[in-house]
Amino acid sequence: MLRLPPFAAARCIPAGPRLGLLCLAGSFARSRPPAGDGGPLFRQVRAAAGGERLPVLKTPKGTRDHPPAQAALRERLLGAVVSCFKRHGAAAIDTPVLELRETLLGKYGEQSKLIYELQDQGGELLALRYDLTVPFARYLAMNKIKKMKRYHVAKVYRRDNPATTRGRYREFYQCDFDIAGQFDPMIPDAECLKIVHEILSDLQLGDFVIKVNDRRILDGMFAVCGVPDSKFRTICSSVDKLDKVPWEEVRSEMVGEKGLSPEAADRIGEYVQLHGGLDLIEQLLQDPKLSQNKVAKEGLGDMKLLFEYLTLFGITGKISFDLSLARGLDYYTGVIFEAVLLQQENEHVEEPVSVGSVAGGGRYDGLVGMFDPKGRKVPCVGVSIGIERIFSILEQRLEASEEKIRTTETQVLVASAQKKLLEERLKLISELWDAGIKAEMLYKKNPKLLNQLQYCEETGIPLVAIVGEQELKDGVVKLRIVATREEVNVRRESLVEEIRIRTSQC
Repeated sequence: MLRLPPFAAARCIPAGPRLGLLCLAGSFARSRPPAGDGGPLFRQVRAAAGGERLPVLKTPKGTRDHPPAQAALRERLLGAVVSCFKRHGAAAIDTPVLELRETLLGKYGEQSKLIYELQDQGGELLALRYDLTVPFARYLAMNKIKKMKRYHVAKVYRRDNPATTRGRYREFYQCDFDIAGQFDPMIPDAECLKIVHEILSDLQLGDFVIKVNDRRILDGMFAVCGVPDSKFRTICSSVDKLDKVPWEEVRSEMVGEKGLSPEAADRIGEYVQLHGGLDLIEQLLQDPKLSQNKVAKEGLGDMKLLFEYLTLFGITGKISFDLSLARGLDYYTGVIFEAVLLQQENEHVEEPVSVGSVAGGGRYDGLVGMFDPKGRKVPCVGVSIGIERIFSILEQRLEASEEKIRTTETQVLVASAQKKLLEERLKLISELWDAGIKAEMLYKKNPKLLNQLQYCEETGIPLVAIVGEQELKDGVVKLRIVATREEVNVRRESLVEEIRIRTSQC
């Protein structure tokens, strides 16, 4: 099971403000100076800096710093997701944050406008990667790989309007799992859905549903509803907004902005408001219009097979076949899916943050062929976990809780009971480091024992190894268990093993 430490984690208390000039600069950064010389505060800062204007102290819009408590929580969350990927047999890869601009353009439909394009860099037109899927397809084609199960955790970049309260940023992590290769239908697709179910269940984020659909069903639906072939992708992009806006607004966009006939829009509306399970699939297989469309019939047949496999996995209770699910990216060719949280289990917050979907993915059988000189296709299916949106939920719990989250993994603090024992502390901590024990000591020659013990309680360090004059004579170290304040004398040569035993029980 993917078990994380309780997410009702510590309130993150930032360190106090820096003194002097930096404090002034921080105050200045929070309020834009007026035109002209900037007023007395800016003149004071500029004068203190020798006449030069100091940089504004802020992160770019849509990005942020993570203090230690948040970073520790994020690291554990990423570790839990990666452990699930590894359990399913995936190998890790990494690709550059920069891609040739032509690699990315034309792969994302209307969302291509969100790609960060860069200026000419030494004769190459570059862009920041928009996701991890297109770079993976480029990697497969470039290395002539026909079969691979991989995961990739890295930052991606989107020139979007950030909504940080909903976990939407311009720079953020994606956690991707993909299966590339020619296999029997729907077996890899079912495993991807099982992975989403495992992660969301074990993180205990609240109730959720995984919506599934198929691009072929959508295309068949558009065809029988009278949508011209040339408008399939742009109408698909409109349908993809149904999880955010009501049908009336989507219909208005289709007709008013994209030139679809009102009759075709109304016929689409009859389908996209349907959702269910195997019963709905059987119903649509008997639909007089859809059943006559070859593409839709293939999609419905595979959807039926997918639900049979998901039934064997025992997860159909969280799966919904939803004809409104479109996922606007151009590269999807078959099954598509998206996981949505239905509610937030957080009794401390009156109005929980709405974070939207927390995972999504699908089948993209044609993407690798777009990069292959001979157009050779490598079928692929994959899922991306929306780690930033999940983290937004955990941050709320962090803010609401009075419990602490450890920001380090230190197992033991090396302390001294009397003065003039710095050399002995240095010798002991070196022995522990060399043995692989995570250890700390205070950077003072003669720290007070009480201060050393308080440091352990504040930071959550479970053990204290105390050296004193009597202990040195007896060849022992006094080991203190911080939680119980119990103290035992341990032979110096047995200390490493004793620490390992006791920390494994914490």
